[in-house]
Amino acid sequence: MNTYVALLRGINVSGQKKIRMEDLRATLENVGLHRVKTYIQSGNIVFDSMEAEIKTLEATIYQAILTDFGFEVPNLVLTGNAIHHILESSPFKEETNEKGLYFVLLKEVPNNALVSEFNKLKFDNEDFHVAANCVYLNCRTGYGKAKLNNNLIERKLKVEATTRNLRTMQKLLELTQEVRD
Repeated sequence: MNTYVALLRGINVSGQKKIRMEDLRATLENVGLHRVKTYIQSGNIVFDSMEAEIKTLEATIYQAILTDFGFEVPNLVLTGNAIHHILESSPFKEETNEKGLYFVLLKEVPNNALVSEFNKLKFDNEDFHVAANCVYLNCRTGYGKAKLNNNLIERKLKVEATTRNLRTMQKLLELTQEVRD
């Protein structure tokens, strides 16, 4: 049995795509995921599965939500080890303003030419670093005011993405340990 984290994009935002977490847990357990836990209402899920293929898990979650709730929800599945690696690889680990640290998790590795163009961008009060599976953000005046956001990153790098803050990433890593214990 492997432990995974699924990150849903765009649920329970401004009254759109509303899903109660207890209903989501039941849906995912009904399609064969085990020990399903959720963290806050924005679609952070930790679970166990015998399935080893990430794309299969993503497709299973996508279809289960579409079937039970009637709308499409992009999702990204990672292992607990991947979350740990992303956190440890952050170029902003030593940043004292942890509230400005965000992780834009990429569904696939972006094209090198697009990354090169993206790296030429400059934003006041915002630093970033593009890695294969994550764009690390340091938003010194907060993510809510940031020009460099999930939608811009998706558009410029032409990949699906979802963003989480440092606290959420740390909590998800902690939950992967709890599910295993």
